[in-house]
Amino acid sequence: MLQTIDKKKIVEVLIEKLNTELKEVEGAAKSTRDLATADDLKSEGKYDTRAIEAGYLASAQSKRVEEIKMDIQMLEDLATQIEPASKLQLGSLGLINCNGQERLYFLSTTSGGSMLMIDNHPILVISVFSPIGDAALGLGVGESFEVETPKETRQYDIVEVY
Repeated sequence: MLQTIDKKKIVEVLIEKLNTELKEVEGAAKSTRDLATADDLKSEGKYDTRAIEAGYLASAQSKRVEEIKMDIQMLEDLATQIEPASKLQLGSLGLINCNGQERLYFLSTTSGGSMLMIDNHPILVISVFSPIGDAALGLGVGESFEVETPKETRQYDIVEVY
């Protein structure tokens, strides 16, 4: 059943989501740049910092555009490297039990925290740079790991690896 989930489809959906976000952020960055250079935003006194603040915002949005482009590139690279594995690795899909609840986790370099619905299966994308992703890397079926949270230590058990 779960072996029929195409992991490349998961990556494609993540790339699609990032491309949508990229278009939105590029539009916002352009609007903010235009605002920062608009004649009606020129300083009206030494305490008028609207143009400076708009410039900072435009710069931050431009940086986010570059980050999203890099995330897309990493996912495109990941799509070419996905292979079946017996241990959790980048591009793996794992069925993991925590507190009696089994969930599907997809290990990625980016988009951690994204919840996807693929072939009627909810899949949580976790970054390998997150505490859960880092602890799960290299583990196989029957192995477990613990992650400290502010409230408790949680134990995760690897049920399946795809």
